[in-house]
Amino acid sequence: MNPAQLKKTTAKTSRVSRKLRHRFDFTQSAMPTAGYAYAPSLLTWFEVIGYTVLLEPDIALGKHQIGRSSYSDVVLYQRLCSALQKINPTKPDEAIAAAIHQVTYTESSDLPKNNCRFHKFLTNGVEVEYLYNEEIVYDKVWLIDPSNLLNNDWLVIHPLTVVEGSSAHCPDVVIFINGLPLAVIVSIQPSDEHSTFKEGYQQIQTCCQQIPKLFDYNTFLVITYGSRARIGTLTSGWEEFLPWHTIDGEDFPAKGATELEVLIQGIFDKRRFLEQVLHLIVFEENGSSISKKLLRRPFCTTQYPKKYSCQGW
Repeated sequence: MNPAQLKKTTAKTSRVSRKLRHRFDFTQSAMPTAGYAYAPSLLTWFEVIGYTVLLEPDIALGKHQIGRSSYSDVVLYQRLCSALQKINPTKPDEAIAAAIHQVTYTESSDLPKNNCRFHKFLTNGVEVEYLYNEEIVYDKVWLIDPSNLLNNDWLVIHPLTVVEGSSAHCPDVVIFINGLPLAVIVSIQPSDEHSTFKEGYQQIQTCCQQIPKLFDYNTFLVITYGSRARIGTLTSGWEEFLPWHTIDGEDFPAKGATELEVLIQGIFDKRRFLEQVLHLIVFEENGSSISKKLLRRPFCTTQYPKKYSCQGW
C-alpha cells in the first residue's frame, strides 16, 4: 500500500472508529465484562472494508433482525435464503430450500469431514433436484458470487454466544458471509502480561470440541493479541498459525501498519477473501484423517525485502 493510499485509509478509519466507539460506549453498561474488554479497532477495520458490524447486545435487544431464533443457531437462515435468491435469481424456491437443507444438515460427528464436505459446496456449488412441470430437474445452487460482490451479504458479529448441548461459548468475532459463519476470531487480552497466542489456540481447540457445529462452516481461524494477529485453519497445529505480511499481494504495507490491519485487509478484503476461499484452501486425506491447509505464498507469511511480491493471486 503506497503512502497516499495509507493516508486515505487512515483518515477513513478514524471516522469509522469514532462512530463505532460511540456504539461501544452506549452499550457498555449493558455488556458483561468478559469478551468486550478490548478496543474496537479490530471491528473498525471490518467497517472500513465494507462489512456490516453488529454488537451482540444490538441483536439481543431486537434492534437488528439477523434470522437467529436461538443461541444454538450458527447459520443465519434468513440472510442465507435472501443471499441465495439474489445469487441464483433463476432458481425456484424449491431449489434454494433443497440447497439450504443439504448445507445445514450433517450426520457425521467428524468435524474435519463435515468441514471438507461444506467446502465442496462452497467452491463447487450444491447439486439439487426438484420437481418442475411434473419433471425432475437436476440443477446447481451457488453459495457465493465471486464475480458480483454486491450479491453477497457481509456481516460481522461481536461477540456471538453459541450453545450446544450443555456447553456455551462466546467467540469474540464471527464473520458471516451469506449467513454462513466462515471465520472466527479469538482475542487475547493485552492487559494480561502473561497471556500468549497459545492461549488463543487453546481456546479455539476447546470451542471446536464443545461447540463443533459452529466450525462445520469455518474457513479461517484468527488469533489476535492487541495489534498482533495470526491466522490458521481448522486442523492447523499451533506452529502453523502465522502472521500475514501483505495487503494487496503485490507489496508489503507501509511502515507503521500493524499485523492486525494487514491481516484483516489482506485476508478479509471482499474480493481477496473469496479468491482465497475458492483457490487457496486444500484438503489432504491421510488414511482416516483429513488435513486442511491454506496455500500460503511464502512472501505473505515471511517478512522478505520489499522487492519480492505475491503476484499470481
